Amino acid sequence: MTGRHDLHCHLDGSVRPATIAELAREQGIAVDRPVAELVTAPPVCGSLTRYLTYFDLPLRVLQTPEALRRAARELVEDWGADGVVHGEARFAPQQHGRLGMTPDEAVSAVAAGLAEGRAATGVRTALLLCCLRHQSPEESLAVADLAVRRRDVVGGLDLAGDERLYPGAPHRPAFDLAHRAGLPCTVHAGEAAGAESVWEAIEVLGARRIGHGVRCAEDGALLERLRRDRITLETCPVSNVQTGAVPSLAVHPATRLLAAGLAVTVGTDARTTSATSLTREFAALREAAGWTGEQERLVQEHAAAGAFS
Repeated sequence: MTGRHDLHCHLDGSVRPATIAELAREQGIAVDRPVAELVTAPPVCGSLTRYLTYFDLPLRVLQTPEALRRAARELVEDWGADGVVHGEARFAPQQHGRLGMTPDEAVSAVAAGLAEGRAATGVRTALLLCCLRHQSPEESLAVADLAVRRRDVVGGLDLAGDERLYPGAPHRPAFDLAHRAGLPCTVHAGEAAGAESVWEAIEVLGARRIGHGVRCAEDGALLERLRRDRITLETCPVSNVQTGAVPSLAVHPATRLLAAGLAVTVGTDARTTSATSLTREFAALREAAGWTGEQERLVQEHAAAGAFS
């Protein structure tokens, strides 16, 4: 066993509910319901669009360097408690400027929190910056430029958002910049949209990893390409059911994709939004899909090989 790796984890979806409540009180942000209800999605949301609404309150409280630093440190502590040896935190620094914090300052704050968590737990970490599909190509290019400039603390670039509503191709200049600098890239695809979005992620954006990718099973030629090029699939089973990308854990494509020789991994996506952990993910797969220790060992090998570190 190589130890657990969580390659797909959004910082703003993984803030402890108690921390969100405390930050809201400190910042004078009124909440009209228990915080857990506002930040934890139901077992079935029906769509990615609805799932993403549960990120709203965490984003509101993560608008200061101190809040970002605390959230990052606590995420690493939670990884350590979950048996994770390598965790990759991703976030969109351009979403944290409502009170005047610059993207550069946001990156520094998260990097500092991750470093504090590493020192306390021994968990290895990487930081990924997210471009967002609904934003302009110019905004994505600025994120990519920041990622390249901050290679001292940034390990990769991501494109996040609803691929059903927003294509990835307009963001190609950002990913071209990352490739020229040797910065590895992952792209959310094959979750809200079908196999064509995965083709776009690979051929247009040059992704080495695919965020989710569960719908690649619809296309045999795509499966062969993913297998041939050893492109890592970052599946997040609990979240995939919540967003409606997969009807149930019992039929989650990770099982057959793994059996077909693809580089499947299992991540948490958003530990708070999905009320999950790697412990829960694997327990759910064992119960619903009959996974064994051998399958868990395989996905951890794939995750170790695909890590951006």
